[in-house]
Amino acid sequence: MVSGAEQNLKSGSSAEQASAGSESLTVEQAIANLQQREDLSLCYYAAWWLGKFRVRESVAIEALIAALAEEADQTESGGYPLRRNAARALGKLGDSRAVQPLIDCLDCPDFYVREAAAQSLGKLGDSTCIPKLMSLLDGGLAAALPIPGSPHLTQPYNAVIEALGTLGATEAIDLIAPFLEHPIELVQYATFRAMYQLTQDRVYGDRLITALKGQKLQLRRAALADLGAIAYLNAADAIAETLAENSLKLIALKGLLEHEVKNNSTESSEVSDAATHLMTLMDNLL
Repeated sequence: MVSGAEQNLKSGSSAEQASAGSESLTVEQAIANLQQREDLSLCYYAAWWLGKFRVRESVAIEALIAALAEEADQTESGGYPLRRNAARALGKLGDSRAVQPLIDCLDCPDFYVREAAAQSLGKLGDSTCIPKLMSLLDGGLAAALPIPGSPHLTQPYNAVIEALGTLGATEAIDLIAPFLEHPIELVQYATFRAMYQLTQDRVYGDRLITALKGQKLQLRRAALADLGAIAYLNAADAIAETLAENSLKLIALKGLLEHEVKNNSTESSEVSDAATHLMTLMDNLL
């Protein structure tokens, strides 16, 4: 009998296909909407749509890359919403042609474009972006200050640090480590996450487990996501017991389970004790 957790592990692609089938927009229409410039709201939606439904056709990639340099869609506050959506979409499509254009986006004056570009570069996994990402950490804690009148810091430190961790940028450890002492918890959590990925030192994973007991739900949610991303197996029971939505706990546990299955697969059909325990925890949350 297949457990609920096993079904959850296998259901992602079919659910996405079903969602795609329910959309009235076609691939051809989405690409055409992104290529035109008469109605930029259509471009904005098309960029999101192409990323959501993982449209990897060459013409779609080219249109998204072109959108990264679009100047017309600038808000009164100086933001570039179309560039943001295009950058996010390219991170989901796995095409190496997007790497250099996304690196160029790290110089964009729009904080959220830089954030989206850093996140997508982490997903694309190309190490050529590491030096540029590291440069955004120049100045360390002294430079990582809020901008007066703005809701964010000078750079998207969370996204940059997480990307460097995902990319295995051990050369960035000395730049990342000072952010363990940053006064903003979310920056600390991103640093715990990256430092665990780069050093495999359990102290950083354990710090995220401690964060699951925090007073603020938003921070507990963030710690869940980080533990799922680094697949910290020691956190399994703590994740299941966290005071947060079951859906988020399931996502985190799924991250642990996928890592366990991938790294302990054998020619036999036997499931490891750890994987069995994870599936039991997941079933109890369904």
